[in-house]
Amino acid sequence: KQVMDMLSRDLTNIYGRGFGRSNVFSFRQLYIAYPKIQTLSGQLSWSHYIELLKCTDEMERSFYEKQCVKERWSCRELKRQINSMLFHRLALSTDKEGVLALSKEGKTVKNPEDIIKDPYVLEFVGLDSKPYYLEGDLHKALIENMKDFLLELGRGFALIRSQYHIPLAGRHFYCDLVFYHAILKCYVLIDLKRGEIQHEDIGQMNLYLNYFKKEIGQADDNPPIGIVLGASKNDIIMQYAMEGISNQLFAAKYQLYMPKREELQKRLDMLLEEADKKKNEE
Repeated sequence: KQVMDMLSRDLTNIYGRGFGRSNVFSFRQLYIAYPKIQTLSGQLSWSHYIELLKCTDEMERSFYEKQCVKERWSCRELKRQINSMLFHRLALSTDKEGVLALSKEGKTVKNPEDIIKDPYVLEFVGLDSKPYYLEGDLHKALIENMKDFLLELGRGFALIRSQYHIPLAGRHFYCDLVFYHAILKCYVLIDLKRGEIQHEDIGQMNLYLNYFKKEIGQADDNPPIGIVLGASKNDIIMQYAMEGISNQLFAAKYQLYMPKREELQKRLDMLLEEADKKKNEE
């Protein structure tokens, strides 16, 4: 403690402002985490690294660093992604090799499955304090906070239209949100459900996807992706509802509050332990 105080005082006397005790402590943390200057990215600011140093797990910190460079997150955006436990949410949907790949390379989008999160964290819409809300309330809140929603969706999404009109056989349907994904080169359709996702919601999204394949998509587009986003889902019902569907269709949950770090960390530790145990048995 005395050494840090002395260093702070001496450096301030020599170089002026910027060498308070907390900053000197952060300098030391940075050196411990990155002993070789070549490993630091010139695309990230000191403020970025201050946020990254809050990640005590090396794999987690490495993921956010790689992803921050890839997606050009601001410091505020990086802080939000760390708080929403993005690394843990993505890691829990894969195996140990996938977790290690995430930490070394960041998130790589090659297949439709790569853009899916479960759950999606929508704390920015501000609806968690309401005892009751409608699907229209959620839709309106997402439109009003589209920048934050695009951040949660991830790299490559561009909004095409809200409430996309689909006329079929004299009837009128409306898909809540339609995006185009620049990396996968396809349309991404999202339908919002306030409560639990039902089997008929899957059928409706399948109808939308077939319409886009035949009527909207261009010859060089890949098949569209559909995401039914609800507050909850029953995995068994979803399994039966989607069986036999050839379209790229996913059911995912959203939550209106930040996840608990302790809970996700415990689940991730169990996943890694089970993988090691299975490997030792083999």
